[in-house]
Amino acid sequence: MTAPISESWTRIENWLAEHAPTTYAALLPPADPADIAATERDIGHPLPRPLVTSLLRHDGLRDQGGELLPGFYRPIGARRIADEWRRLTYYYDRRTAEEIGDDEVDFDFMSGGSSSVLYGHPRLIPIARDVSGGYLVLDQRPEIDRGRIHQAEAVEGVRRGSHEVWASLPVLMETVAASLETGRPVEHFRPEVDEQQRLRWDVIPLPDGRAVGDRAVRQP
Repeated sequence: MTAPISESWTRIENWLAEHAPTTYAALLPPADPADIAATERDIGHPLPRPLVTSLLRHDGLRDQGGELLPGFYRPIGARRIADEWRRLTYYYDRRTAEEIGDDEVDFDFMSGGSSSVLYGHPRLIPIARDVSGGYLVLDQRPEIDRGRIHQAEAVEGVRRGSHEVWASLPVLMETVAASLETGRPVEHFRPEVDEQQRLRWDVIPLPDGRAVGDRAVRQP
């Protein structure tokens, strides 16, 4: 049974306070419920309950605070979710998606692990961003992947990770908490603390010296 978001946040906060105080200090206060409501109006539907619970704990992470999530991602706050959603949906090619059809788009995505057609889909809600402009998006389409987290980048489109850590936001946060407490990697990333006492996620190298996270060898 997956732990509640609030429980995972408590574990993460406790670990950061002791081991990575700079990242702990960079956690923003709870989101204003009015900002959450405004974001829901902007995107046209309610935010999923686990995301709301997380935002009411911390409304994102300051940019200088390190990387809270594996893959070099920082969670973003309620108002920025709306801003990034508008930016992403500008690129959504609705005509191509309709010509191909939802069933075929979903089949290609599930079987191939990626989709350029889904990039900017209005039901993919950005919840975190990395320094290069990539996103973690929460799938709110009414299909089998509802609640799952994907990676979205302008060049590669939307990528569906096969690792169980991406099954949902509660699973991701519980896995992060356990990784911090035990040092176990999350997929291809190991938690480390840098000299500025910030949490970082180091890429685990392959035997030939390349990083598993390198684009040339990254697997869906």
